Amino acid sequence: MIKETIELNVRYAETDQMGFVYYGNYAQYLEMARVAALKKIGISYKSLEETGFLLPVSHYSINYLKAAKYDDCLSISALIRTMPTNKVVFEYEVYRGEDLLATAETTLVFMNEEGKACRPPTFFIAQLNPFFS
Repeated sequence: MIKETIELNVRYAETDQMGFVYYGNYAQYLEMARVAALKKIGISYKSLEETGFLLPVSHYSINYLKAAKYDDCLSISALIRTMPTNKVVFEYEVYRGEDLLATAETTLVFMNEEGKACRPPTFFIAQLNPFFS
């Protein structure tokens, strides 16, 4: 399993008229945690794209449990629990201190330059192997 956690403070511009984090901003928070998880194992989106692979999101779901507000310090964890095939599934947890605010999941599909689904590059699997052995 791979797990990486980032922390961020909610900016005023990320809140709505009610003072809560606008729901659409969670997708950006999750992406930040996902990128950090990949960097932790030595993979970047840029390196994937430079070798001709794309990794678009094909599925996104989120469960909001409690509201985050301006200046809250959030901890966002991204987890990969299973070895990717032609897709990679990330699970997320968003906390404010001990309070679980949201859980989410994204599925990203490996695509070649022609936009067709494909297997992940060998260097991607090689980087992940130590975490799933």
